[in-house]
Amino acid sequence: MCGRYALDAPRSQLSRRFALDECVELSARYNIAPTSDVAVIRQSPEGQRVLHRLRWGLLPHWAKDPAIAARLINARGESLAAPAAKPAFRDAFRKRRCLLPASGFYEWQKVAARPGSARKQPFYTSLQSGEVMAFGGLWEAWTAPSGEVIRSCCIVTTAANQRLPAIHERMPLILAPEHWQDWLSAPVDQAAALIRPCPDGVLQSWPVSPRVGKASADDPALITALHGDEP
Repeated sequence: MCGRYALDAPRSQLSRRFALDECVELSARYNIAPTSDVAVIRQSPEGQRVLHRLRWGLLPHWAKDPAIAARLINARGESLAAPAAKPAFRDAFRKRRCLLPASGFYEWQKVAARPGSARKQPFYTSLQSGEVMAFGGLWEAWTAPSGEVIRSCCIVTTAANQRLPAIHERMPLILAPEHWQDWLSAPVDQAAALIRPCPDGVLQSWPVSPRVGKASADDPALITALHGDEP
């Protein structure tokens, strides 16, 4: 799964990296958590790439209870194109795909603490190039009884590549730049073909502070590598 990530790139960098036609102002964030507003790139009806803030946790347009969104932060990529795909994701995969820019993401590894017990050590993973990556995502628009429209999103996940299984068996769908446009606008069968782990050699990972487990923590030190016996 993907439950926490970071994005510390300025607006100017994102605009260049993703060839954006429109981009809202963003602040650096080092501990992005579900149900918060996150940066999402979509293709407008006019064919422009636009970056707006959407709520993380997919809220299907047909949902009766908006609380369902908190349980729909990730969509298992392997099942999206299947006939038995979850209704919550099926329509969005066909018609409303998006990109979520990220500087890196966190996953937790179970490690031995003392005999008979274990703890979870967070790891931060980024591109070796240092560039901003793009997660494949889905988005929805839900209209409240009051008429308010809530736009929301989720992150598509895949099996981990050969580098990450020791940390976690799942990872976000990380799309190469040459596949961004296809994910946004290609027919569903072409998009489905992009759902696979990213190549092994493009990522780097290191252990980070357990403070990232607190959603209220949000500072650059969260992505700094731990050394030796640091807690």
